[in-house]
Amino acid sequence: MMKYLQKLGKSLMLPVACLPVCGILMGIGYALCPSTMQGGDISGAAQIIGFFLVKAGGALIDNMSWLFAIGVAVGMADDNDGTAGLAGLVSMYMITTLLSSGSVAGITGHEAAPAFGKIVNQFVGIVSGLIGANCYNKYKSVKLPDALAFFSGKRAVAIFTALYSIVAALVLFFVWPLVYGALVTLGETFIGMGALGAGIYAFFNR
Repeated sequence: MMKYLQKLGKSLMLPVACLPVCGILMGIGYALCPSTMQGGDISGAAQIIGFFLVKAGGALIDNMSWLFAIGVAVGMADDNDGTAGLAGLVSMYMITTLLSSGSVAGITGHEAAPAFGKIVNQFVGIVSGLIGANCYNKYKSVKLPDALAFFSGKRAVAIFTALYSIVAALVLFFVWPLVYGALVTLGETFIGMGALGAGIYAFFNR
């Protein structure tokens, strides 16, 4: 178990390694173009360059969940094959599409819970990466009947990943609102504690 967690920790470093360059780009961008954060018109070459740097850094920050899905999948694969990364991406697309607010509302006939509006997140990215990696490790050498021989081996990984992702989406349909609600409640508790809550949040955030 410890070896598995150590391997997971190492695989998490792949997407996390993107954060420094994001911070540098956004830091320089905000310095050149404070209007990006404070509001106001953007004019002049320096501010335009700063605006683009902020957006460049934000492109990775805002899509970190997708980076986790791919990075964890590749990192957890037995041979770090790119096929696992594709499988992680397949899983992420499946889960986030099935559990999007529109899909949930269509299935239940009622307005989706706020949790499903936040289904694209790092937690789901990690889960998707693990599904992709496990499917790759298990089915990368599978042999199918002659009629389906084309899909044998690594080509079968995405197929099995999609099936497992449907099951995962079904589980998350019930679990994610509980997790989301607990996180919101925890955050509101920290806010209500004033300075002490801010200190506790900063400590756990580190």
